[in-house]
Amino acid sequence: MSKDFNSFEKSDRPKQIWLLVAATTINVTGGSLLWPLNSIYIHNELGRTLAFAGFILMFNQAANVIGNLIGGTLFDRYSPYKTMLYGTLLSMLSAIMLSFFHREITAYAVFLVLMGLGSGITWPVMYAMAGSLWPEGGRRTFNAIYVAQNLGVALGATIGGYVASVSFDYIFIANASLFAVFFFIVLTSFKKFDNVSDKQMHTSVIGQSAEIKDKSAFTALLILCSGFLIIWIAYTQWQATIAPYTQEIGIPLEQYSTLWAINGFLIVLSQPLVKWITDRITSTKMQIYIGTVIMILSFTIAMFAGEFTMFAIAMMILTMGEVIMWPAFPTLANELAPKGRSGFYQGLVNSIAAVGRMLGPVIGGIIVDVYDMEVLFFVIIAILLIPFITTKFFDRNLKVSSEKINEGV
Repeated sequence: MSKDFNSFEKSDRPKQIWLLVAATTINVTGGSLLWPLNSIYIHNELGRTLAFAGFILMFNQAANVIGNLIGGTLFDRYSPYKTMLYGTLLSMLSAIMLSFFHREITAYAVFLVLMGLGSGITWPVMYAMAGSLWPEGGRRTFNAIYVAQNLGVALGATIGGYVASVSFDYIFIANASLFAVFFFIVLTSFKKFDNVSDKQMHTSVIGQSAEIKDKSAFTALLILCSGFLIIWIAYTQWQATIAPYTQEIGIPLEQYSTLWAINGFLIVLSQPLVKWITDRITSTKMQIYIGTVIMILSFTIAMFAGEFTMFAIAMMILTMGEVIMWPAFPTLANELAPKGRSGFYQGLVNSIAAVGRMLGPVIGGIIVDVYDMEVLFFVIIAILLIPFITTKFFDRNLKVSSEKINEGV
């Protein structure tokens, strides 16, 4: 770790985390005005199939993965500040252009992909800096960013659904405006984060692969993340296929957006309960097991839902599984990471999540177009058994002691 970073007083580190938290909330609020409604807009407003919408979202997330790799290279060559500045600038400019050209499908796809690229550059660095600024925070560090993201989801979804019911045009304008605010925050407040620059803390998966000395930790992370991939493929159905499905059965657009508001606010409000649970269930493995079981229950209820109330119950159950399980993955990645490689490992976790968001809409859209929603629900419930296996065995051949992993942070 660099000498400059050690010059930070420990008491100052949580203050830096709060700045990351505030910026995260603003950024995600802007994005959440739009992303829950992408499939609905492409399917209902632009008249395209769910599979087509899935492919557009796939390219968006593919760009997100590429952004992770580009972000790592820029981080190594320049600085955390410049990396985030370039990423947020690209996202902001793309959002502005989308606000003007969203009624033409080609332009919509291009600018949505560029927004994904910009976000991909930004997020791994945010997580890596959070872990470096407050390493003693453990799960709390990543949970703070996670809660901030979901507060943004709640605010964005709450506003977005009602704004879209008036006019989708206002959604794109508001999205661009909040990206501009986030860019201004990065421009004026994040330069000090260059002090945490550590040239060993890479975020690029490709650029680091040759430097991995202990393959066992990296292999363990890949096995763990394969389960994380499945979970994300399932989770994305709520925005990719369940979203248009709710419209088909007569649930108003603002009520669908309310589901995401429930998700976001419940994540924030449930933190005391989550802390109580995780203080007693300290094993990160067990947290993933419990979260996956709860997620399966959520999809089972959604499969039989025919009105808003049942979908709301399913979303509340999904959210409880999410808050218990989600922070466990970056926490385990941080524990598995050799010294000086935390950014790289967080980049891999972010990349895997992006791949899940990339594949989920395509897989779900094809299944629904070829078969129906009932078949999709059965498939999702079946594949959610896979994370139990990957979580059980990911650290079996780990060379370093797995005691800390099994006990949790």
